[in-house]
Formats: sequence, structure tokens, C-alpha cells
Amino acid sequence: MSEITHRTIATNGINMHIAEQGEGPLVVLVHGFPELWHAWRHQLPALADAGYHAVAPDVRGYGRTDAPEPVEGYSMVNMTADIVGLLDALGEETAVVIGQDWGSDIAWRTALLYPERFTAVVALSVPFMPRPPVPPIQMFKQIFADTFMWILYFQEPGVAEAELEADVRRSISVMFYAASGDAPRGSGMPAKKKGAGLLDGLPEPRLPMPWFTEADLEYFVGEFERTGFRGAFNRYRNMDRDWEELPQLADAKVQQPALFIAGEHEVMPTLFGTDAMREHVPNLQDVITLPGCGHWAQQERPVEVSTALIQFLKGL
Repeated sequence: MSEITHRTIATNGINMHIAEQGEGPLVVLVHGFPELWHAWRHQLPALADAGYHAVAPDVRGYGRTDAPEPVEGYSMVNMTADIVGLLDALGEETAVVIGQDWGSDIAWRTALLYPERFTAVVALSVPFMPRPPVPPIQMFKQIFADTFMWILYFQEPGVAEAELEADVRRSISVMFYAASGDAPRGSGMPAKKKGAGLLDGLPEPRLPMPWFTEADLEYFVGEFERTGFRGAFNRYRNMDRDWEELPQLADAKVQQPALFIAGEHEVMPTLFGTDAMREHVPNLQDVITLPGCGHWAQQERPVEVSTALIQFLKGL
């Protein structure tokens, strides 16, 4: 069996670190916040064994991939172009794109903007959300006027960075535990007032978890201690810019075959619903719910997720 290998490729004006394994049709695995290529450590060998070339990048702003200084460098226009440039760098015309968390949103938008390059799409944790009628940050400010909302908290450069970078080990530990299926139900998003910090009110982690070893924690901590969280938060700071730059996505439909996977305790489908996803993704093949699982589906339930991915890919 082949091993996971690492290299750096040039895409869309940046240097991107990728982890890859296997040979065959290309499958691109896009991580979310606050993760890295390492979030796909179980899927890379599983997909390789099934006959695919599995590639998991550190997306821009994370890990060993470049982190441009301008906030606007993290717009969805750039994030999707990075993935297309990855295909070009590998000499591939088409691929299947799979994402989790922010990676899901990148995967959905990549499939919409470049339908000729991406033959299918899989999203974990975050369902397809259509373009809202008004810029999303403006909308969130009205809805969550006096209530803490993480996306609004991330908007002011430097604020969330200072909180999470004060103790990266504790920040990673708390975030991963609180949003997992191992934490008490509902503890990942406690009700709190505007002005609170992200970590305020979250339960103290019980580590290690069966799916998140000390070695896994060390890898994430080491990378974020080196890079900080600026690049990660800058993705959130482009949501209104994305709305303005991509008006063509209003009422757009993902026509490719699609699959959605989420943990039973995942909050995103509850917050944003799946009805709009079914309406805007007419070729949605299945919605899979993983019992007892939280936000980190491919890490918490690696066998189930890998099996579902391979079954979907083989059916294309």
C-alpha cells in the first residue's frame, strides 16, 4: 500500500501544501475551521486503497500553505480558484470535491462556479446554503443583536486571534471537545451575551478522546502555534464580500451528483436546515446522519465516513 506523501504546488498565485495518497481518479478533500489536511488522515489511505488519488491540501491561511496578508485574499473567489489551480497543477481536467465545515462551503461554491471541472460534490457537516437576499453579516447583526454569534465575533481583526493564540493547546482542546459527540449535548454552542469570547462557557475537555489522540492534538497545536489563526479567521471576514462578488450564485443550483453527511449532534443542519439544500441540489443522492457523532464527522467516525464516500464514488 502507498503511503501519504507531501509536497508543495503552485496555484492561483500561492504555494499550497498538499498531502496525497494513491493513484486513479482525483478526489480533493477540503478541510474546515480550525483544521488542516490532517483532518483527512483516515480518508486518504481508505480512498487510495479503493483506487483513487486522494489529495488533501492545507487551504490558504492554514498550515504550510501561504497565508496572504490582505483580508480580501481569502474571498470565496480566491478559495475556489485555489482548488481549480490544484487540479491544473496536478494535470487533471476533473475531480470530485469533498469538504467539511468551511471546506463544505468551498466545495459547494467550487461545484457551482466550475461545473465543467468538478463531476460530483460531497459535503460534511455544513449543508448547502443559498445566497441570502442581503449580505450575511448585515443579516446576522440584525438577528443576533445582543447575543454572541461566533461569525460576528470573528469579524474584528485581532480580537479572536488574541483569545485563541493566548493558549493554543487549550483553545484547540476546548474547541474540538465541545463540538464533538463526546461532549454533553448542546455544549458546543452555549447561549451567551454579545461581548463574550469564543471559549467562554465551553466545557473543559476530557482528553484524549478515542478519535483524537495526543499525537493528533500535538500536530494541530504545533501548526497553529506557528501560524496563528489570522488566516483562518480571514475566511469569515469575507462573507459580505463574497455576497457582493458572486451575484450570479443567486438561485443557483448544484447540478452534480451530491452527498451530505453530518453527525447526529451537528448543529449546522439545525441552524440552517436541509430543505433549501434539497431544493438547490436536485441530484442530492443521500443524506447520512451518523449516530452519536458531533461536528468532526470524518475524524469521529472515520470508517463510516470513508465507507460512505467510497460507495458514493463507486456509484458515479
